[in-house]
Amino acid sequence: MKLKTSVTLSEDLVKMVDRAAGKGEARSQVLERLLREALAARARREADKRDRELLNRHADALNAEVEDALRYQAEL
Repeated sequence: MKLKTSVTLSEDLVKMVDRAAGKGEARSQVLERLLREALAARARREADKRDRELLNRHADALNAEVEDALRYQAEL
């Protein structure tokens, strides 16, 4: 379902939106596409940050496990 809304944008931003438009793509479509892309990228960055924090919290244990596995393989 689509909802109609009104947004006020600066002239330079409207020009950038127009340049980002694909052939036959209306401003509303461009804005929706760009907003979806930006929000998805933001969600990916936040997920990546959470993953890095989790890995960093457990880095010592993970590194010790890898070192143990490598030592075992070297003995074979």
